[in-house]
Amino acid sequence: MAEAELLARIQVNPKIFGGKPIIRGMRIAVEHILGMLAAGETAETILREYPFLEPEDIQACLLFAYRSMTGEQVHERVPVAKS
Repeated sequence: MAEAELLARIQVNPKIFGGKPIIRGMRIAVEHILGMLAAGETAETILREYPFLEPEDIQACLLFAYRSMTGEQVHERVPVAKS
């Protein structure tokens, strides 16, 4: 999957988590998935615990974090849901 397609999975909705980046409009924050990975959870475990997530969602979170850390303005490219 191309990077643009992966990053399109990350969205911002001002009504969900105060506008923090979320996965595909769901109430799952990117930071939550990154925190689980940082705590040692595997992608397989996360997918088992959250069966509505797809492997590409986890990959999108990692790409979002990577792009953010390299100084890219990723937040500006994340789609914002219409209120």
